[in-house]
Order: sequence, then structure tokens, then C-alpha cells
Amino acid sequence: MAKHSPPLKPLALANFKRIDGRLSNLVANFWKLVWGKEDPAIDQKTKYLLSLANAVGAGRYRQATRELVKAYAIGLTVDEIDELFTLFVWNQGAGYFASEIGPSPLFAAYQRIKTMESRGCSIKEVMEELMRDFSEDNPAISVRVAKDDTQ
Repeated sequence: MAKHSPPLKPLALANFKRIDGRLSNLVANFWKLVWGKEDPAIDQKTKYLLSLANAVGAGRYRQATRELVKAYAIGLTVDEIDELFTLFVWNQGAGYFASEIGPSPLFAAYQRIKTMESRGCSIKEVMEELMRDFSEDNPAISVRVAKDDTQ
């Protein structure tokens, strides 16, 4: 499998260094084991989907949105996303979906992908909008290190 560079970097790892350098090294090495394995048994897109679904189950929509953007960047299709969101309704329930997932940035990113593709936009055009609206500049998605107010 060819290596690729995901559009959103694991910037949150920098937060661990602010706690302890050893902790940061442990977490970074664990991240490399999960996401940087040379010959993984599970392909990258499936890993993103599993991570996305687990994040939704835990109510972590910031992480889920990031995983959706990364999975779409490497070939996730609208049909696959449709089925995934149908599973969210099935597994989480219609009420939970309506009140929690529907108003989330995750659902907004999904709808953006679906709408733009239905208008004939290229994946490149969709990714440009996703990176503009659902990346580090969006506080609902960003995992940047908090500024140190003591300096």
C-alpha cells in the first residue's frame, strides 16, 4: 500500500508534551503503531471509518469530522458515507441522531460532500472547501495546542 499524507495532521499530540516529555514520546510511538504501520492488516480508509464510528459512539464529533475528511481525501465515496450515517441512525437511535449528530460539524461536512458531489464538483474542489471550513481554522474541529496564558 502506498503511503500518503493525510490532510489533517495529529496536532493534538503536541498537547502531551506540555504535560511530560516521556508521556509525549509514549503517545507518539503509540500513534505510529496505529497509523504508521508499514504493512497494516487493515487498510487506511477502513481505519479512518472505524475511528470515525468509534468517535461518534463516544460523542467526539471533532475527531469524527477529522476522520471523515481524511477518509474522503483517500477515496471514501458518498455511497459509503450514506451507509455509515444510516448505521449511526440505527445504532444511536433517531432521537440521538436528530439532537446530537444532525447539528454536529460531522454532519455538516458530510452534507457538504454530498451536495458538492451532486453538483458535479471534483474531489479536489470538495477537499478545498472541507479544508477551508472543517480543518484547524474551525474551532469546532481544531485540535491545536491551547495558548499558554502565563507567558
